[in-house]
Amino acid sequence: MTCQSAIGSEKSQVLALPPGLDVKRMPAHIAVIMDGNGRWAKARGLPRMMGHRAGVESLKTILRLCSDWGIGVLTVYAFSTENWSRPRDEVNFLMTLFENVLNRELQSLQNEQVKISFLGDLDALPENLTDLITKATHSTSLNTGIHFNVCTNYGGRRELVLAAKKLAERSARGDLDPALIDENVFAGELYTSKECDPDLLIRTSGENRISNFLLWQLAYSEIHVTDVLWPDFNDKDLLRALFDYQSRSRRFGGLESSSANQKVS
Repeated sequence: MTCQSAIGSEKSQVLALPPGLDVKRMPAHIAVIMDGNGRWAKARGLPRMMGHRAGVESLKTILRLCSDWGIGVLTVYAFSTENWSRPRDEVNFLMTLFENVLNRELQSLQNEQVKISFLGDLDALPENLTDLITKATHSTSLNTGIHFNVCTNYGGRRELVLAAKKLAERSARGDLDPALIDENVFAGELYTSKECDPDLLIRTSGENRISNFLLWQLAYSEIHVTDVLWPDFNDKDLLRALFDYQSRSRRFGGLESSSANQKVS
C-alpha cells in the first residue's frame, strides 16, 4: 500500500519544517526500534525501570515532532514476544507502565487527533491493559492526525506465520484460490494491512540489526542507526535521521533517478 505524508493534507496543520528539510521528500511512515533504556539507566547508576520511564518521555517528544512535521505514520517497537524472557519484575513494571501511560495520555492523544493502534498478540497481555487498549483504539479510531502504531507483544516471524495460517484457512474453506495469492493478498493479512510500509527505520543504541521487527514491511526501508540511547533521542537526533534519509537515492531495485539523488547539505 502506498501513502503520503501529512504535508499538504487538509486534515493536518503541519508546522514549519526545520531549515534544510525538503518538504517533498519527507517520509510518510517512520518505524523506530527504541533501544537502550536499560543501558541509559545503568550508566547513571539507576534501576533499569528508570530507563523505561525516561524512554516514555522521549517517545512523547518524537510523536509530537512527527505529527508537527507531517509524518503520516509512526510505528514503534514497544514490547517484543522475546521480552517475556526478561526478569519478572521488569516485565510486570513494563505492563503497569503501559497501562499508566495510556491512562494518563489518552486525553492528550485525543486533543492532538492521534489515531493509536496496538499491533501484536494482545490476548497475552494483562486484562486491565487489554481493556484499556480496546478503549484507546476505539476512542481514537476516527481521529484525523498521525497514525501511531505501538507494537506490543509483537514478533515479525510470528506475524508472518499467522498471516500464512489465515490464508491457508481461507483457501481450505474455499474462500480463496491459492493461485491468486500474491504480495498484496499476503500483506492484507498482516497487522499493518491498513498502512503503507515504513520509508525509514530508526534504530537507537548502535545495534545493527532489526530484531524480528516488521520483517515483511522493512523490505525497502532506509535504515538509520544511531549510537544515541533511546532516552536521549531528541529533536536534533530525529532531524539528523531525516537529513540522512533525504540524502539517499531510493531506487526500490530500479535505476537511480537524477531527481532522487539530490543531497541535503
